[in-house]
Amino acid sequence: MVVNMIIMAMVAHELQPSNQTIYHVGSSTRNSMRYIDFKRFNYQYFTEKPWINKDGNAVKVGKVTIFNNMASFRRYMNVRYLVFLKGLEFANKAFCHSFQDMYVDTKRKFNLVMRLIELDRPYLFFSAVFDDTNAERLRRNIQNKDTETETFFLDPKDINWEDYFMNVHIPGLVKHIFK
Repeated sequence: MVVNMIIMAMVAHELQPSNQTIYHVGSSTRNSMRYIDFKRFNYQYFTEKPWINKDGNAVKVGKVTIFNNMASFRRYMNVRYLVFLKGLEFANKAFCHSFQDMYVDTKRKFNLVMRLIELDRPYLFFSAVFDDTNAERLRRNIQNKDTETETFFLDPKDINWEDYFMNVHIPGLVKHIFK
């Protein structure tokens, strides 16, 4: 759909000077992708087709917890993991560092997760609206010129999110990223 929009914009602006118009292909107002559906698609896909890790074991999936802000995420991590980590640190010291490897490994994993979340923070709680008015105007202009726009699949209302994620996006991630 993105490539099709680029082609149509090139055709529409073929004989015009440089154009600074931004064309949002997706829309926050028309057939937007809802996060709750994204969660459901992932859970459904990996429940039906479990991902096998490098050790040959199926990775068990669970329901994902959604946080509204960074404070609620930190609170969850502190209660769920940091309390255990502090207890492990105390036990490690009390028992002459008998749990040193476990403590260091667990602390490293906890710190890694927290660092990754901080890096992704601007995107995790991103709140914006994407307006496809320019793209819609381009679609209408092209339709008015009797161009066969249906073959270019340009309307975000036509996106079947479930089909896309279940048959294209997630399988592509599994094949090319989860190695």
